[in-house]
Amino acid sequence: MLRLRNYWVYSAGLAVAWAIVLIVFISIRGAAEAPTILLVFGGFVIGWASTTIARYVYPPARRWTTAQR
Repeated sequence: MLRLRNYWVYSAGLAVAWAIVLIVFISIRGAAEAPTILLVFGGFVIGWASTTIARYVYPPARRWTTAQR
């Protein structure tokens, strides 16, 4: 189970969740309301990209990573 606890699996889960939200929102509200949810999704993507970059630039301290091994 620990091998499934990583950033890429979490990212894939979020992608699936967002796909479901987008499909349900557009099917309920219609295509005319799509730009509203797409702006929210775009903001989320910008935030997710910045945290991904921060994970590579500033990795966690050793004391947090050695306890898991």
